Order: sequence, then C-alpha cells, then structure tokens
Amino acid sequence: MASLIDFHIKQEHIAVLTLNRPEAMNALSGPLLDELNTHLETIDNDDNIRATILTGAGEKAFCAGADLKERKEMTDMQVVRNVGKIGETICKVENMNMPVIAAINGAALGGGLELALGCDIRIAAAGAKMGLTETSLAIIPGGGGTQRLSRLIGTGHAKKLIFSAKPVRTEEALRLGIIEEIAEPDALLDAAYTLAAQIIQNGPVALKQAKTAINKGMQTDINTGLSIERLCYNETIPTDDRKEGLVAFKEKRSPIYKGM
Repeated sequence: MASLIDFHIKQEHIAVLTLNRPEAMNALSGPLLDELNTHLETIDNDDNIRATILTGAGEKAFCAGADLKERKEMTDMQVVRNVGKIGETICKVENMNMPVIAAINGAALGGGLELALGCDIRIAAAGAKMGLTETSLAIIPGGGGTQRLSRLIGTGHAKKLIFSAKPVRTEEALRLGIIEEIAEPDALLDAAYTLAAQIIQNGPVALKQAKTAINKGMQTDINTGLSIERLCYNETIPTDDRKEGLVAFKEKRSPIYKGM
C-alpha cells in the first residue's frame, strides 16, 4: 500500500510532510493520522531538523478535513474518538519544537483548515479556498477551530465564518489574517522553502523559545505573558549558540548554530 504521508528532508534542516491521498482530497482518515503522528514524533525528536513544512499532494486540496466516507460507518462513540484523535494530532503539530509552515496548495476545509491553524505560519496558493464548514453538516469544528480561529482573527470574524460555513478565497483569507502570504500555485513550495531557509539560519534554541513565548503568552494576560517571555529568554543565555552569534557578529561572518 502506498504511503499516506510523504516525508523527506530538504536542505538538511527542513522536514517536508505531504498528505498523500489526493484521490480523497487528502482527507484525514484513521490510517493517515496514524502515519502522520509517527512522522511528527520522528521529526520532533530529531535535533537536526529546525523547521517543518506541511502540505498536500495534488492541486485540488491541502486537506478536506475528516474522511466523511469513513465517518459514515462509525458509531457515535467512534466519531467522538476520531475527532479527539484529529484534535490531538493538531495539538502535536502546534507544540512541535520548531516553526511549522503550512503550504496550503488547495482547499483547506473543516479539519483541513484546523490542521493549518495548528501550524505557525500559513502560505496559500492563489485561488485556494478555506473555511470551517462544519455547521453545514450540523456539527461544529472539533479539532480546535473555534478556539484557534477566534484567537487568530477575532471572535466576530470567526463567528461569521463558522456560523455561515462559507469558505473564503486566499485574498479574503489574507485580509482577515487567516494566512500570512499568497503564492502562485507553481511557486508555493518555493515560497515555503525560502521562508524555512531564512528561519533555519537562526538559533534553534531561540526559535523554540520564541515559539513557546508567543504560544503560551497569547493564552494569558500581558503581565503573565511578559514573565513567560523572560523565562524563555533566560533559556537562551547559557547556550553556546548565543556566544557564537556574538563572535560571528564581531567577525562579520554568518554564525554557525548547533542548537546548543
């Protein structure tokens, strides 16, 4: 059986994960989720990987969300467990030790958009549509969409999109702040690679701590957030990388960071 996730390393420090069910719009079946989780754990435990790109196979879809054909055969309790598994997988993406870029190559609907929202940065192919369309199926987003989208674009815009179940195209998604960049379809992965290449030039410990400070700080009040930032900053001080950065600056050369 063909792999449901294509995993390879690009430019030494960049992992690329491709959802590989184009015939099913890369829907999140149980086997795909199992395979994705295995790769996420492998990447997160590899100190040599400093950024990850998540995309979909084909041109039609990044991810259409839950596999509705699979779900139609499930009991109510199986559906609840399946949704929980999707949510846990997205949390695993969100909590990875490195920046994660979603390269949205096509439609990102329901759980597919929720998966993209679990990433740190989203670049979408021009013309791609995205939305949390669950209320049209008489359910609600269950993989974190009500929470992450609201925090990203504000409750009013999130409610409008979720209540109406209406997808938006890339231009509107950029205006709302759902995505950070638009690229032509044939240049999407190059745009993601370029950004990832810029990111991995920087200190791995600093990247991890910056991500932690932002993600944790956003969940609390400003004073607690500032305390979290200070703690994360302090983690970078005793590192060899910090010393290397100062020496490289003095010597007018590019630093060579080792994540230590």
